[in-house]
This record gives sequence, C-alpha cells and structure tokens, in this order.
Amino acid sequence: MKRVILSATAITALLTAVAISGNHQATLVNGLQVQIEERNPWTHLRVNNAPAAFHFAIVSDRTGGHRARIFSQAVEQLNLLQPAFVISVGDLIEGYSQDRNRLGTEWKEFQGYARKLQMPFFYVPGNHDVSNAFQETHWQERFGRRYYHFTYQDVLFLMLCSDDPAGAGEGGISKDQVAFVEKALKNSAGVRWTIVALHRPLWNTGNVADNGWLDVEKALQGRPYTVFAGHVHRFQKFVRHGMNYYQLATTGGASRLRGVKYGEFDHVVWVTMKNEGPVLANLMLDGIYTENMKQPITAEEGVSERNRKPVYAVNGKVFFAGTPAAEAQVAFHAIEGKKMRRVADGLVEADGSFLLTTYKAFDGAPAGSYAVTVVWREPDDKGRPGPNRLPEKYSRPDTSGLRAQVKSGTNEVVLNLAP
Repeated sequence: MKRVILSATAITALLTAVAISGNHQATLVNGLQVQIEERNPWTHLRVNNAPAAFHFAIVSDRTGGHRARIFSQAVEQLNLLQPAFVISVGDLIEGYSQDRNRLGTEWKEFQGYARKLQMPFFYVPGNHDVSNAFQETHWQERFGRRYYHFTYQDVLFLMLCSDDPAGAGEGGISKDQVAFVEKALKNSAGVRWTIVALHRPLWNTGNVADNGWLDVEKALQGRPYTVFAGHVHRFQKFVRHGMNYYQLATTGGASRLRGVKYGEFDHVVWVTMKNEGPVLANLMLDGIYTENMKQPITAEEGVSERNRKPVYAVNGKVFFAGTPAAEAQVAFHAIEGKKMRRVADGLVEADGSFLLTTYKAFDGAPAGSYAVTVVWREPDDKGRPGPNRLPEKYSRPDTSGLRAQVKSGTNEVVLNLAP
C-alpha cells in the first residue's frame, strides 16, 4: 500500500475513509471522495463551498426611457444563473404619473417579468416608482411597505426608500424610517454582515447634511456592511467609513452605453456572500448565454425616442501646456440666448483625442453654437473627485472662453489650454 500524506488542513477536514479493494484507498474530504497519494494532480481539497456561503443577484434601474428586450432578457438570464434570490435598487416602472390606469398597466408589465423569476424578487422603490403622493398610495396598495428588512444565512438585508416622503427634491429618509433602521439594527446586532439597498446614492447629493443618510450611517457604525444604490445610471464605487458603497449602472434603463470606462452598461451584480464579506462580479448582459449559445428573445417594448435632434460627428483633441489631457472630461453647452445648457460630453483618451456623445455612444452633437468646458480630475481610491488639474476658468461655460460650432457633417475641435 502506498503511503498517504495529508496536510494539516486536509486532516482537519477528513470526515471518513472508505476502504477500496486493492492497494489504493479513497478518502472523503470536504465531500470529495478521492484517492490521495504522495503526489496529486490538484492544488488542495479545501472546496469553496462553505455552509454559510450563498449567492444573490442585484438588478439596477430599468427606467428613464427603458430600452426594448433588456430587462426581460435579464430575467431569463438570472434563471440561468440560479441565485438564491434577486434584489433591486428601484426605478422599475417609468411612473411619474397620477393616472391609475397607466400605473396599473406599467406595474402589470413589470410584475409579469418578476413572476418569471424562479427565485424570490425583493422590491425597492425608486423616484420613478413613488414620485408623488398618489404613486406612494398606489405602491402601498400593491406592495405594502416601502421599506423593510429580512435576514438570510445570518446576513441582514435593509431595503430602504430614498424618496421618503415622495417628491422630496433630491430624496431623503424620514425620521420614521431612521427609527425603523435603528430598531432593525438593534434587533439584529449579532449578524455577520449587513446589506443596504436603496435607490438614490444619498451620500453623494447636495442635501446629504439633512437628507437622513448620515443618521443611517451613524446607526450602521460599528458593524460590517455594504451599500448598493442606482439612480445615476453610471457605475461608481465609493468607500465611506471603511465600507464599500456601489452606485450601479442599468439593467435596461436609459443609458448612452459608452462602456466600462464611462460606467455606462447593462449588467446584473452577482454577489457571493462569504464569512469575510461579499464578493462581487459585474455580469454584462451581452455576455450571458444559454447552453446552446443563444440569448432569449422577448417581447418587451421600449420607450419611443422623441424630440431628438439630428446629431453630427464631433471629434477633437485637448492639450494642456502641450500635453494630452488624458482622462479629462469635455462638455459642450448649447448657447441659448443668455442661457447655456449642457448637451454632449466625452472623455479624453491617452493621445488627447475625444469623441462627443449626446444620445447614444459617440453619436456627436446637434448643430449649433457651444460653450466648451474641460475638467481634469482624478478620483481617489474612495470614489471622491480629486482636485482639478486645470485652471478653474475652464470648468465653467461662462468663463472658459472656449467656443465651438457644430455643423452638418464631421466636425473637428482642437483645444489648446494654457496654464
């Protein structure tokens, strides 16, 4: 019989041994029944399947002008992935209405998709879903609570409403909801992790000092947690108080879809919950296929594109003191009398070049006269914008002194910025 050598870890994990006839022995280690010899063709036998580990998925915004056959396809793709459950970060219907029939039709459509999931779906309201008191009442009649919590595998899920009360400008969390959060956290003091899901990234708004979010963070203090939000339709990671906060992109919502560099894409977030915290994977919807390499075809209709002006290609270059301003953001502001309205923007590449986008990725800009701004910031490792590397005058359309004219055909704009 060959000598069997086990590592200390394998010995600890050894559950039982099963004798096999002949000169070999099969050993049961972490559920694996395998013949262990002096040399073995594997790295180790610590199977990545701890009893407390589980998977769940997160879908992001679907509205603001949802696109056809995206969210409904995501439902079919989630059924391929088979998470334990799916949670949302709100903006599920176009909403912004007080027409009961219209709201009923939109919710009927959405719930038709949600019911096709083979696992539970947990709702979170967004500003499109509860934009006014009428919609708030409609939500109450259909779903009951606008904020709630649940626990699974010793992980607390706080599902919050960031438009409480409805129509509160940049959003907020009421004192009643803060009290609910405090009570839920007190009653779940021993959980191993807390997941917070809400629609608006309230930590990154102009009214953060009084929108209730700082009270929620105070209540969360001292425990490990992760926050997920949507609303902006652009992916960005933040770090606050040593914890990870994620602003998700879209799952079929309005987006110019310029890709990962811009944080503009359709995705679902795949979360593996482990003892040391969640492990995230952003799954692009255009990369999830069935076993026969086909994507599901659904009948979901999108919102028609209205009032869009013809656009013309605009490319250019930006240099600061003769050096390409790589990663700077260029924005074109339409000059409308005494007012200026931001219309198109783009990021500067390593060689100084940029392409403008108005409606869809790199489509250009409508014809007209524009004031141009350029801001060159590098975000820090906490997701906060760093200092502007350019003179501040270039950051405002009324002081930049940069002008451009877009005409039919292809347009080229070269900006040479001085210190």
